This record gives sequence, C-alpha cells and structure tokens, in this order.
Amino acid sequence: MNIRPLLLGLPLLLTGCSTMSNFSWSSLSPFNWFGSSLEVSAKGVGDLNAGTPMSESAINDGLNGDYRLRGGMATDKGQIVSYYQAMDGNDVKLVITGEPKGHVQRVDVMDNKVATEWGNKLGTPFSDMYGKAFGACKPADGDDAGKVECVAEQSKYVTYIFSGKWAGPQDIIPPDDTLKSWTVSKIIWHAKPQ
Repeated sequence: MNIRPLLLGLPLLLTGCSTMSNFSWSSLSPFNWFGSSLEVSAKGVGDLNAGTPMSESAINDGLNGDYRLRGGMATDKGQIVSYYQAMDGNDVKLVITGEPKGHVQRVDVMDNKVATEWGNKLGTPFSDMYGKAFGACKPADGDDAGKVECVAEQSKYVTYIFSGKWAGPQDIIPPDDTLKSWTVSKIIWHAKPQ
C-alpha cells in the first residue's frame, strides 16, 4: 500500500472539514447518537412553548418528529379545547392542549425518557424534591383525582403529579409522612404560571 497519496489527501480532507460551518463536533459524542431527548423547562417542552400554534405540523416540529400524533377536541371546565396525543406505539406519552386555532397552553408528559431541566422525571420520589406539601401542593383534579399536584420549586410554569397509596379521601392532601414515598407520575408544563 502506498501511503503517499493518503498523506497528500489528508490536508485537503482536514481543510474540507474546517469549512463545514454547520458541522458540530459535539454531534460525534455518543450521547447524541440516538437523538436528543426532550426536556421540560420553564419555557416549554422541547421546542413547544406558548408561541407554538396548535397545528399538527408545528407540534410535530416542536417534538422533533419523535412521536406519532393523534388529534381531537374535548371540553375542559366548559371550554372546548384542541389536543394532540403524542404516541409511541400504542402508548400516549404526551398530551398537548390549547385553544382551537390558538397556541399551546399545556403539555402533559407521561414519557419516562423526558426529564425536567432540574433532573426530575417520572418515578422521582416526593421526598427527593420537597420537604413538605404545605404551600406547594394541592389535591389534583380531573383525570388525576386522588393524586397530588405540586408546583415546581424552580418555576411556577411546571407542576408535578404525584401518585401513591393512601386510604384517605381524594379531596385532601395526604400527610407528609405518606407523601414522601409517592412518586412523580406526570409532569405538566403550563403556558401560564400556576
């Protein structure tokens, strides 16, 4: 094998790489090989935020095309809302809701691969995030009745639904000793502070 052509071509190859302005060396990291996962922050979920139109194409773009979308209409507290379910196989992983022909108002996250920017995800125990429920939590309602909803300490735009075992009434918060073993079963981003 003659190494001379390789040595002559190497500088051309290297200068070619340096002119690829949209190339990111970090894309070579093994952490990026399987796609970047979504993250919940005070601003939204992935690229979904309060400025995202409630259209299938905009929501698909905001979720990087990682899910199959299924849309519909429903009522919430007497108001008609539009929603999209982000599906992985037959499982609903996210529910995006907003006013019909409006913008995204809420994203419910039930995907255990999606964490908050603060490192919390489904399955995180209450005791890892809160010392007590007072001032941060309330009984959850609607589909989450019997569970507890707590506002994130880092942002009023994010709430957590905690679930666990308790024999008491659904409309009151269990004692802190009971809650400490409950875990996050849903993360919700809201367009308006809670």
